[in-house]
Amino acid sequence: MEVPSPCDGIRLASGRATDRLNRGRQDPAVSPSDRQVALVTGGSRGIGRAIAVQLARDGFDVALCYRQAAEAAAETAERIRGLGHRVFHGTCDVSELDDVQRFIKAAEEDLGELALAVNCAGIVKDNPLVLMDQGAWKDVLGTNLDGVFNVCRTVVFGFLKRRRGGIVNISSVAGVYGNATQTNYCAAKAGIIGFSKALAKEVGPYGVRVNVVAPGFITTQMTEGLGPKVAERLMPSIALRRLGEAAEVADLVSFLASNRAAYITGQVIQVDGGITL
Repeated sequence: MEVPSPCDGIRLASGRATDRLNRGRQDPAVSPSDRQVALVTGGSRGIGRAIAVQLARDGFDVALCYRQAAEAAAETAERIRGLGHRVFHGTCDVSELDDVQRFIKAAEEDLGELALAVNCAGIVKDNPLVLMDQGAWKDVLGTNLDGVFNVCRTVVFGFLKRRRGGIVNISSVAGVYGNATQTNYCAAKAGIIGFSKALAKEVGPYGVRVNVVAPGFITTQMTEGLGPKVAERLMPSIALRRLGEAAEVADLVSFLASNRAAYITGQVIQVDGGITL
């Protein structure tokens, strides 16, 4: 797998974010110096893009990182700017703590202190366990699980110090019920759930909330690779008889980031059309 170069985020405007996360949606007319800032990893396309754009609609300035999809990230950034919000974007390998720390430091210098972190970066390398090599195991665990640790480890001290902040970690229903040929992916996504519940207990007394969103089969570039036959086989197991949309996941993240969810923490909420019923 190609490993990106160290953080090369594009610097835009500067400012500080001072409002409490739990005040909810912000007025777009608010001065840029008073807007909250959200970090979205894996924000260049798919679910990450939908989340980044929705948070901008909610009033956040957005820092987003990606590994390889530079053109897609630039398009996402342009959409955010089109909504009247500042954006900072660049490459970051979330599996490397040093790279995460560099990216977040640069993002906060540019936009201000983070109020929200959404961990959405993820990859798949499926194979039956008897055929899975150690590289596939390490790559998937490194990005999907170590990445969550690296981001949370980097942002949480500031959240505790300011006694405010929110974290939404994107897991998967695969981490709840398991999928054949995805032992690496399922292990990582299940790990996110346990990690998030433990962290919610640690930081809750300081006013910081941590929640998990577990999507089912969502229409993205990743699921398009399944092919029509696989999608057809899946339909009978989905109560709503359709795949989900990235915007439907983003809507839930938007809710969890707002004051409407001020008393929700440590929860795992599935957006799966009823596939686990």
